Amino acid sequence: MLMWFNYISRSKTSTAFVLLVHLSLHTFDEGQAVDPSCLCIRFTSTYGKERGTFSSPDYPRPYSRQAACVLYTFAASSHQIVEVLFTDFDIYKENLDCTRGDFVKVYSEVGLHGPGPPGINEYALWSRVLCGSRMDAPPAIYSHGPVLVLELNVGSKLSNATGFIGTFKFIDRRNFETDGVHVQDTWCDYVFDSHPSRPPYGRFYSPRYPSSYPSNIRCSYHFNARKNERIKLVFEESFLQKGDESCLNRADVIKVYDGRSSADPVLSIICNEIVGYEILSTGAELLVQFTANSNISGQGFKARYQFQMEDNSSADLNTLKKTIDESFGPAVSAATISSCHQVFSSDKSKNGTLMSPKYPMSYPQKSQCHYDFLGRGRERVRLVFQDFSLQTITGQMVDCDSTDSLDIFLYVDGRLEKMVSLCGTELPKPIMSNGPMLTVVFRGIYSSRNSRGFKISYGFLEDYAIASGKQLAGFPCAFVFNSNDSARGTVTSPNYPGIYPRDTECNYFFYGNRDERVRLHFTYFDIEGVIPCKVVSASDYIQISSQMIDPQSPRYCGQMKELYATSEKNFLRLTFKSNDRLDATGFKAHYIFLRDTVMNSIKMQDIDSGSMKSAFTKKWKLIYTMIVINMLK
Repeated sequence: MLMWFNYISRSKTSTAFVLLVHLSLHTFDEGQAVDPSCLCIRFTSTYGKERGTFSSPDYPRPYSRQAACVLYTFAASSHQIVEVLFTDFDIYKENLDCTRGDFVKVYSEVGLHGPGPPGINEYALWSRVLCGSRMDAPPAIYSHGPVLVLELNVGSKLSNATGFIGTFKFIDRRNFETDGVHVQDTWCDYVFDSHPSRPPYGRFYSPRYPSSYPSNIRCSYHFNARKNERIKLVFEESFLQKGDESCLNRADVIKVYDGRSSADPVLSIICNEIVGYEILSTGAELLVQFTANSNISGQGFKARYQFQMEDNSSADLNTLKKTIDESFGPAVSAATISSCHQVFSSDKSKNGTLMSPKYPMSYPQKSQCHYDFLGRGRERVRLVFQDFSLQTITGQMVDCDSTDSLDIFLYVDGRLEKMVSLCGTELPKPIMSNGPMLTVVFRGIYSSRNSRGFKISYGFLEDYAIASGKQLAGFPCAFVFNSNDSARGTVTSPNYPGIYPRDTECNYFFYGNRDERVRLHFTYFDIEGVIPCKVVSASDYIQISSQMIDPQSPRYCGQMKELYATSEKNFLRLTFKSNDRLDATGFKAHYIFLRDTVMNSIKMQDIDSGSMKSAFTKKWKLIYTMIVINMLK
């Protein structure tokens, strides 16, 4: 305890007293320090409470410059890991990487050295360094083993930073054991077989979850169902990297293959942060491959699996639909709630027609109908409206909640979320789901002799209603355009001219010959978002690059009359990415492969002032058009 008393003797009385009272509720003793002058505080128990507490010296007043170094060691039992939550965090940020001045180092992997207390020294490796505000601190920190250490360092510059306060908890690591059979001589490969004597469900995790996963690993999870079974996966939480980058630009990714090997089609690529993401295989085999090559590891993922009989795929809808039924209240009688419920499965038909009751005659009053669409694999549900005429209340219609309506529900984060309500007589644009499932609810309370109802063509599509290019099996949504196949053509966003689907990334790869470049001319552009189209504004975007991997290339969103882009060489990548909020109608662009000699004659420096720009001058627009016409004759 020598270091503790040395700290008190050179601190203000108030600082020592407050910290002493706070720490008297816990066990603390001396351990190995990075700096011999560090104060070492050890937490070994929460004393019957769910969580213990800790804080920086003098919190919530600014921490003292005299507290140059404080080590917080959290020591759990051998079968446990440590969870630390900062409820407030304010450490003066002197530089962006937090390596000078004031900072908090986190040691997630601390060894046990003999019978004494665990500790760290000047050679120990930290997992992360923190400084700044509460927004800069992670939501939770987990140890890899039974010990976690926080090192508070205080520099010489004065500030009013108040430090931190937080809670800690010891968690049984056995709560995060993968249920599959570990493959011998591998570090993180597992096999999951469906068997009559075992439960048809279970869980699987990234290595060391909920702590950060190691770098430079590849884990494979093989799922083998029985005949007439499919595999359903739900990624309850996945925290690989923050942000909204294309998965092409990520070093850490989860790929789900619709079969036993990486040669099978890719159902999904996960690389950012998601919650409640569902996947359903088309057959009896599925492969999940987790690759981590980044320098900064995320928390990883936790997921559950279930082997389902093919005819039980609609069982999960019952609980979700109950929420919809209750939302309509007493306006619709119980006798009519399920009178026109239908389930459309892609196993039975890939397309068909959906009509309101008695169409084209007027539908009955007090009608309520559920229409559930159940696809599989990477299928998306597309609705194309052929006729639409619903009764409206006499007078001015404020919204669709007060009249007859057709509500479209998507599955977001494991729950039903209303995408749009349709009413009146205007023919809606086509709609596409964000996954293999979609629910439509028709509420026809009023009706009249002039209310024909609706007629809708539906289809289960894997090509996202993108009519051009050659689709690739190695991505959920990717298309190749080769100049040898077509020197020019049209490319659109998914479901164009309808509303593009949410939670979707599509990549378009343009390959020209060695002496060619690619030119894009967007004649329609409506991408929901705010410039500069970043995650802070929850913006959808397109990204255009002359390289396959290029996180720094420009993004575009909002509404524009025209947009032009030219590749630097013979390759161009166009990435479209939408999130789970709000909607728009996407883009339409014309592409053309032009020889370098043609491009040079247009004097690109006058047209673009760089490789990419959003407008021609009138002069060069005319020259460009004449050259293209002559070339294509």
